[in-house]
Amino acid sequence: MTCLDCGAVNRVPNDKLGAGPKCGTCGTKLNEGKVREIDPAILAKAMKNDDTPLLVDFWAPWCGPCRMMAPAFQQAAGALAPQARLAKINTEDFPKVSQKNNIRGIPALILYQNGREVARQAGAMPANAIEQFVRTKAKMPG
Repeated sequence: MTCLDCGAVNRVPNDKLGAGPKCGTCGTKLNEGKVREIDPAILAKAMKNDDTPLLVDFWAPWCGPCRMMAPAFQQAAGALAPQARLAKINTEDFPKVSQKNNIRGIPALILYQNGREVARQAGAMPANAIEQFVRTKAKMPG
């Protein structure tokens, strides 16, 4: 599991996901049910290395639907932990990330697992729909 703070890769058995594992490098909790703001380098590492589903919200501060969905996205992060993690990438800070991930509109949710994109969804969603999206599209550990 990639630390969404420092980018270090940590080995965490599926049966230990609920035990509050921490990064061996920086000590940050790896899956605490909170949305993390990440950059493209950390996304690339997590996409490549993580078995645990990672749902990424591609958003921008000027986007009204993005801001409206933020509380629902946070609520879904708490509900899905520890079986899945949720993160955000600011497309204004990292404009090339939209092009690289073929994003045509925001908010855009992309679900990654086992080194590949599993599913994507465009547009703002309520928390229960975000949870349902992850639970039906990902292979949930544990």
